Amino acid sequence: MEFIDYYKVLGVSEKATEKEIKSAYRKLARKYHPDLNPGDAGAEQKFKQVNEAHEVLSDPEKRKKYDQYGKDWQHAEAFEKARKAGPQSSDYGQYTYSSGEGSDFSDFFESMFGGFGSRQGGRSRGFKGQDFNATLELDLREAFKTHKRTLTLGDRNIRITIPAGIENGQTIRIRGYGGPGINGGPAGDLYLTFELHNATGFRREGANLYRTVDLPLTTAVLGGEFTVDTFDGKANLRVKPLTQNATTVKLKGKGFPVYKKEGHFGDLYITYQVALPTKLTPEQKSLFESLKATNL
Repeated sequence: MEFIDYYKVLGVSEKATEKEIKSAYRKLARKYHPDLNPGDAGAEQKFKQVNEAHEVLSDPEKRKKYDQYGKDWQHAEAFEKARKAGPQSSDYGQYTYSSGEGSDFSDFFESMFGGFGSRQGGRSRGFKGQDFNATLELDLREAFKTHKRTLTLGDRNIRITIPAGIENGQTIRIRGYGGPGINGGPAGDLYLTFELHNATGFRREGANLYRTVDLPLTTAVLGGEFTVDTFDGKANLRVKPLTQNATTVKLKGKGFPVYKKEGHFGDLYITYQVALPTKLTPEQKSLFESLKATNL
């Protein structure tokens, strides 16, 4: 099968976004449309190639196979079955495939086991190794500061830097720490997903932190100084007289670090929960009786 570089057909780079691919397709489809080029066989052929390229590159799954297998992308499933069986296994000969396009599948097998066909069409290359997935558990306080961690993967130790502000469920890619490459190809990658546990008393949403604190009744009524815990220290707040229950105040820049933006922090939101006394001395009770008499 003759190799056609779909990226060159559309005039886009291999890193082109879906939007860029769509825009290039529309422009070229108008240019080579048969209605605008009646009787032009060359334009008709170009129009077919443009549509074929768009069909593959606009579909994420097809594009992934095309990027990985090149001209043999339609044989990807058969390739995977054969690769798992291995070239030394007698089972691999049992796989059959027909593309319905008159292509010679023996050529595909030769490209598979003779160096793996590349998207460049004529040049053979190795095949990328398997990607690995792993989960790393962190306490929320560990995610507050950039730090290094050593991971053990099989017989290898990997020293990685974990940036401050990593999110729960976030996945990062560590290149070259997957399975070994095939036929001299590059190693696969390691995809590391973070699982954060929070036992701090703070609720996190992105880079902002939230906390509810008990505010003494007398402070809520009369106002005054009040000290609260932040994530990495303490802060003194000035409480206004007659502060109502559930009042929220913002401490700018006292939240969580913003991921990969050194020196940038979210905000801390403190919600006051006015604490009612559970016991009163006779003197305190008398004072409240006096307040009651004023209809307060």
